[in-house]
Amino acid sequence: MAGSTPASAIASQPAAARPRIGPWREAWRRFRKHRLAVVSAAVLLLLVLAVLVGPLLWRLPIDEIDFTARLQGPSWDHPLGTDDLGQDLLARILYGGRISLAVGFAAMAVAVLVGVLVGAVAGMAGPRLDAALMWVTDLFLSLPQLPLLLLIIYLFRDTLTGLVGPEVGVFILIVIVIGGFRWMPVARLVRAQFFSLREKEFVEAARALGANRTRLVVRHILPNALGPVIVAATIDVAAAIIAESTLSFLGLGFPPDIPTWGRLLFDAKDNLDFAPHWALFPGLAIFLTVLAINFVGDGLRDALDPRRVQ
Repeated sequence: MAGSTPASAIASQPAAARPRIGPWREAWRRFRKHRLAVVSAAVLLLLVLAVLVGPLLWRLPIDEIDFTARLQGPSWDHPLGTDDLGQDLLARILYGGRISLAVGFAAMAVAVLVGVLVGAVAGMAGPRLDAALMWVTDLFLSLPQLPLLLLIIYLFRDTLTGLVGPEVGVFILIVIVIGGFRWMPVARLVRAQFFSLREKEFVEAARALGANRTRLVVRHILPNALGPVIVAATIDVAAAIIAESTLSFLGLGFPPDIPTWGRLLFDAKDNLDFAPHWALFPGLAIFLTVLAINFVGDGLRDALDPRRVQ
């Protein structure tokens, strides 16, 4: 037929080169399709920016006492109201958010570091060491976490605060204790990933080329196991924030002059009838932060799962 191109000529033409899409770019493309996760990430980013930049813009001192304005509701002078001493709640929530978020991310880092280390050793070691590490992991999983948290903090808080000061001492103790009771799920997850990945073809190829065990773990197995670990890390951040708020609410967290979100709830519990705003706004901050982190974790789970077709 006139003007038509033979099929042999079409087949002989070089195929158009497609741009190579890396795994992280593909994960970002999948994450953007999870609209709730994207919105939650934006909310979480706004909360982080608020607690970091907010005290620089809202310069009212957190410890300024004004008895003439005590227990006032939201107003132009105090957008989130005041407490029983007339202290501005907006300034205290912004200041306390730094500590609550710092505790959450620091405890997450401790839990992920210990969990990855234990899981990697168990996944690459022999059956005896693997069994011993999993026995320790199961032992920690069987312990009642909240009573042990309260007991450890009650026993060692005064000693540590006497060494490095009340703020730093309580921060270190809470981060270590919360992180020390959150590494077990990460360890089991990393161990399972190592069992699956160490038998893959690319690991066998690297082993055949002479890669030692350390190089196999650092360069080939661990990077491919980080997807589920990142998802677990988001869950640990939310759990750590709730744990710190619980300890502060029970009076075993930071000192009374450090207004973490949990401490604000603890101070507001006796004034809920006539000053509900005192507990509403720090509780809302905890709720939005934890909810946003959980939805971001759901989006990361979908984005980093290679079995999902999107």
